[in-house]
Amino acid sequence: MDKALEVPVWEKYTLTIEEAARYFRIGEKKMRQLTAENPTADYILMNGNRIQIKRRLFEQYIDAASAV
Repeated sequence: MDKALEVPVWEKYTLTIEEAARYFRIGEKKMRQLTAENPTADYILMNGNRIQIKRRLFEQYIDAASAV
């Protein structure tokens, strides 16, 4: 993909596990664990067999959490 056409991560609606881990400063293993333990969470969107994280909804989840 052309670098000029890439959407900045903070403007994306959904993030991959890897992008979400970097953006929220949470390890990829922990992100995968959170999605595995909460498969019906509102912040998860399945794209085929790929997990996408709805950025704003995960931000709300983090805001309400006292620990991750």
